[in-house]
Amino acid sequence: MTILTDLKTQILLFDGAMGTQLQDRGLPIGGIPEHFNLTHPEVVEAIHRDYVAAGADVITANTFQANTTKMAADELAETIRTAIALAKKSEPKYVAYDMGPTGQLLQPMGTLSFDAAYEMFASQAIIAEQAGADLVIIETVADLLEAKIAVLAVKENTKLPVFVTMTYQEDGRTFVGVDPQTATLTLQNLGVDVLGVNCSLGPKELAPIVATILDYAQIPVMVQANAGLPQMENGETVYKITPETYVAYTQKLLAQGVAVVGGCCGTTPEFIRQLRLLISQTERVYPEPKSGTFITSGLKTLEIGKGLSLIGERINPTGKPRLKEALRENNIGYIIQEAVAQRDAGADILDVNVGLPEIDEAKMMVKTIVELQALLDLPLQIDSSETAALEAGARHYNGIPLINSVNGKPSSMAKILPIVAKYGGVILGLCLDDAGIPETAEKRYQIAEKIVHEAGKYGITPDRVMIDPLVLTASAQQEQVPVTLDTIRLVKERLGCKTVVGLSNISFGLPNRALLNGTFLAQAFGAGLDAPIMNPLSDYMMRVVRSLKVFTGQDTNSEDYIANEQNATIAVTVANGSENQVSTDDTLDLKGMIIKGRKELTAAETRKMLETMTPLDIVNTYFIPALDIVGAQFEKGELFLPQLMQSAEATQQAQEVLKAVLAKSGQKSESLGRLLLATVEGDIHDIGKNIVKMILENYGYDVVDLGKDVPIETVVETVVTQKIKLVGLSALMTTTVQNMKKTITAVKAVAPDTVFMVGGAVLNEEYREFVGADYYAKDAMASVEITQNFFRQ
Repeated sequence: MTILTDLKTQILLFDGAMGTQLQDRGLPIGGIPEHFNLTHPEVVEAIHRDYVAAGADVITANTFQANTTKMAADELAETIRTAIALAKKSEPKYVAYDMGPTGQLLQPMGTLSFDAAYEMFASQAIIAEQAGADLVIIETVADLLEAKIAVLAVKENTKLPVFVTMTYQEDGRTFVGVDPQTATLTLQNLGVDVLGVNCSLGPKELAPIVATILDYAQIPVMVQANAGLPQMENGETVYKITPETYVAYTQKLLAQGVAVVGGCCGTTPEFIRQLRLLISQTERVYPEPKSGTFITSGLKTLEIGKGLSLIGERINPTGKPRLKEALRENNIGYIIQEAVAQRDAGADILDVNVGLPEIDEAKMMVKTIVELQALLDLPLQIDSSETAALEAGARHYNGIPLINSVNGKPSSMAKILPIVAKYGGVILGLCLDDAGIPETAEKRYQIAEKIVHEAGKYGITPDRVMIDPLVLTASAQQEQVPVTLDTIRLVKERLGCKTVVGLSNISFGLPNRALLNGTFLAQAFGAGLDAPIMNPLSDYMMRVVRSLKVFTGQDTNSEDYIANEQNATIAVTVANGSENQVSTDDTLDLKGMIIKGRKELTAAETRKMLETMTPLDIVNTYFIPALDIVGAQFEKGELFLPQLMQSAEATQQAQEVLKAVLAKSGQKSESLGRLLLATVEGDIHDIGKNIVKMILENYGYDVVDLGKDVPIETVVETVVTQKIKLVGLSALMTTTVQNMKKTITAVKAVAPDTVFMVGGAVLNEEYREFVGADYYAKDAMASVEITQNFFRQ
């Protein structure tokens, strides 16, 4: 009997909180829970035994923070082995190795590389399997790409089942902006065994998030909620939800189809005991999730088949000398320019083809995908004839990619379909085989059917296969035009697969190509086309698309059509896909570049502007207004952390130019004020602090960054010696909030006029009052507002 076998028929029960239980049994404030495995093994074992006695099926090893960012390799190995041994000594049914996030931001938002994160997770997983873990639970993850890396590390290096739970905020998204639909679709395509949510919120607050997960999850769903939101009471962190209330809300989740439950922060063995009683009286419910063809980025899901989905074709060097030159010169800026222009013109997906024989295509594919995903939230189509480039792109892609392509040749399917299966992509299948492109619709359909059948052997369902019937040129093979349309109809009627065509082939060699392309698009849509590959910078083609979206209902009340047509001028003679249609950024000034996160443009533009403006004028006229707009969009949820960071980096590139000019002239940049930032003693999580630092520096403030796990005396000494008047303190864990209070008390004792702002995942107004701070900053932009108001006084 295995845990996956049990999951087919049973509701499984995990244990509850470890950290709060350790605190109750002597873990010092700011202490690392995993150290107790070595120093107080009897305490850890006793907690496990209490949960087993309460009825838990699965005991989670005390390893959440055990990774090489927090301890040396030898200590890490000993800690993991000891933790799993202690869990097994409590004699549970199953032991889960607990794999938490790294605590660092991945590139390009941060400094941690894909490969470094992978090695970190892989080393943990290997030790855990050797030590006897029955499964791995990757939990409390906010970054979908980090979750993917951890999943790959576990699946490629062990045979252990993989459970993944993301952690969501009250706005329904994770810290970096991932929504539950996107996370659910992506993770299950990667082949995880169970997915769901843990931490952050109580079961009541998590209910809408869980409902979305259940709408799309084809695999068992897991929920480990907190015992409500933490509150301060008599100087201690307490969780107000009672076991009875917790169980009542969990009962509703089980009735909707949740299959695995347990507890997170604040839950005790009594919570688990009452959950066990509930489960013993509850029959397993099997939900009926929605199906469809979904392609995602790390922040956004696109369902193919709900009207037209446009695939922008311009990132492809075929027939594009300027793009070829950019690829040879490793000029990612030009590629970004093309991508942004297509996004702004209305593309839903961007095709990415960087194939030139004289470059390392796999390396360039990865670089291009990483840079595009840092700036844009559109899903991408990974397009290459080189298997290595397809795999490299799919591996580093954040989300569910559309992979272009496979065909009916046995050799092609044997090479490409395993990649699609492993990385959870959607595959584009071409209706050709060793005999070439058939001349009849029936024979092209047969190739499509063969691709779908073969994909099924790899676990790729028909809704993850899109078919391209192939468009031949009307100038040379006029009789084949209706064959393409007939093939679309057959694929839709018999296979139910979504369809794709490359539009521009139809008009090759004929005049007025846009007119032919637009007419064929309308015909193909009528036959059942879902996703044309086309040039969204063609005015005529986009007018046809907007017309069709009126008919499909995608354009509610024809608002987009009316807005565009009121000032439109038709230009049917524009040659679709020609090099005359080159996207430019001529309309962007420095402010616009910062708002759009165009970090590759801001340095050159700043140098140009220095010919007529002073550095201070540039900062006040462009930097600050742009950052204010980005901040407002972030506050409204119109953009998320990746885009915020791109704007910050765009500003940083421009600031480096100003600093160099000032240094050369012997001047110093004018600071709007000086403040100190630190993550308090005992807390090694500094993601939030680092983001705040970057943005405040962009606004012109001088930041003294003491780093993470900063001793109280270091903060006091720095405040006194450098005469700091504003201090920002960060803490991620409830266990280190006490050290935040002690730090503020110590500083106030020698510098009573010092003003403090505090922030971090566990902080709120109640905690601010408890620690004695003056301000609570709920996010980076709130820190900016507090800092601005302070230095204006």
